[in-house]
Amino acid sequence: MRGMDIILIIPTFCFGLAVGLGLAFMLRGKRSDGGDQAQMLALIDAMRNEQNQLAGRLGALAENQQRTQGELARTMTEQLGQVSKNMADNLTESREKTAKSLGDLGERLSLIDKAQQEITALSSQVVELQHILDNKQARGAFGESQLNDIVVDGLPDSAYDFQHTLSNGKRADCLIRLPNPPGPVVVDSKFPLEAYQKLRAAEDETETRAALTQMKSDTLKHAQDIAEKYIIPGETADAALMFLPSESIFSELHLRLPDMVEKCRALRVYPVSPNTMSLTLNTVRAIMRDVKMRQQAGLIQKEVESLLLDVTRLDERIGKLRGHFDQANNDIEQIETSSRKIGSRGEKITSLEVEAESGSDLLDNKG
Repeated sequence: MRGMDIILIIPTFCFGLAVGLGLAFMLRGKRSDGGDQAQMLALIDAMRNEQNQLAGRLGALAENQQRTQGELARTMTEQLGQVSKNMADNLTESREKTAKSLGDLGERLSLIDKAQQEITALSSQVVELQHILDNKQARGAFGESQLNDIVVDGLPDSAYDFQHTLSNGKRADCLIRLPNPPGPVVVDSKFPLEAYQKLRAAEDETETRAALTQMKSDTLKHAQDIAEKYIIPGETADAALMFLPSESIFSELHLRLPDMVEKCRALRVYPVSPNTMSLTLNTVRAIMRDVKMRQQAGLIQKEVESLLLDVTRLDERIGKLRGHFDQANNDIEQIETSSRKIGSRGEKITSLEVEAESGSDLLDNKG
């Protein structure tokens, strides 16, 4: 609104100025006419008053404009200060978030680097394991080592024996000493890896069937060897375990060759994987604990029987002691009776002596 006032006042001021100038020129041209001159002077005075009022308005307007500009400048300064503070706060917060994000990123990168190192180490171990598995002798040692670790973790030292030589001269990978029945159980480690690798690498049905046939043949041959070498009547249990140190091979045998597994069981040779071997050892440990408890129960029963015999003897001896006490009581009563009789007789004798002394005194007096 103040801007509109300025726009309206400035043209009015210019128009009034132009009219005043025009009247001044007209006044100069009509100096001879006294009445017109007076009117002109009055008009000029009126215009001067208008100009003075206009100048006052312009001054007031300028003052208001200056005050408005001051308020506007102060408001702008406050807003700029608030904006600057907000920007500083935002920059500080952004810097902190950025620093935290960079720290988190550094930690994640370190974790990724560590994981990369572990993956590299694991890759080298996988390559080394592949080299081990490619060598039959090393593969056998690997299976035996895995079997040893499982048995050592699952059983006490007295419950197993590694590389035990049987009466037929055959050496078993592991002998688990179970009580009779069933007796010691032999565990032999076998690893039909070649057939399994062919099965994994098979590209068509023909190669798959050939690999399965070889796996079946190799596994059955292992089972027959175990049954022939490690099941000895009267020395070992009538069954043995064939340890397969690979969960995948164990799964393939049960999924694709269930008839071969049944043939192994018919030979009393039971395939086990690392996981099923651990479960089997849990059962073995429970059996040993039960046997030990039964042994302890037998010992406790014997001790209880001995204790009952001792109690019986104690009763007999207490009875004898009670008889001795009864006899002693009888003897004491008889002694007390004799003592009372002796006391009574003593009293009688004493009274007789007193009477005798009294009689002698009387005789002396008479004499």
